Amino acid sequence: MDVTVLTSFLAPFLPFLVKSSEAAAKEAGKQFGSDAWIRAKSIWTKLLPKMQAKEAAREAFEDLAEEPQNETLKTIFRLQLEKLLKTDEALAKTISQLIDEDSESVANVIRISQTVSGEKNVTIGQQTGGNFTLNN
Repeated sequence: MDVTVLTSFLAPFLPFLVKSSEAAAKEAGKQFGSDAWIRAKSIWTKLLPKMQAKEAAREAFEDLAEEPQNETLKTIFRLQLEKLLKTDEALAKTISQLIDEDSESVANVIRISQTVSGEKNVTIGQQTGGNFTLNN
C-alpha cells in the first residue's frame, strides 16, 4: 500500500474526522462527495484506535487536522502511518482493501498539480486533495 496516497486522501478529511459531529459530516459530504466521505470515515474508524494509542501518532493527526495543507505536518503524519502499518500487517491489509474497493472516490480527492517553467522545463509538483489537474 502506498502510504503517501493514504496520507493525501485522509489529510483534507482530518478536520472533519477529528470533529466527528453531524455538522462536520454534512460539510465533508458536500465538499468531497458522499462516497469519498464514507470511504474516509471507514478508513479512519480502523486507524483511529491505533493512532490514539501512540502519542506521536495522535499528535501527528491532531496537528494535521488543524492545518491539512501543511506539507511538513503531512510528512510527519505519513511517517506515523508507515510505522503503524509496518507493525500491524492485518490493519495494513484491511486499509489497503478499503482503498482498493473504491479507488475512484480516493482518486477524486487526490490532486496532483505541477508547474513547468523555463527553457529546460523544470517541474515543481505537489500532491494535495482534489481532482487531478495539470497546469502548464
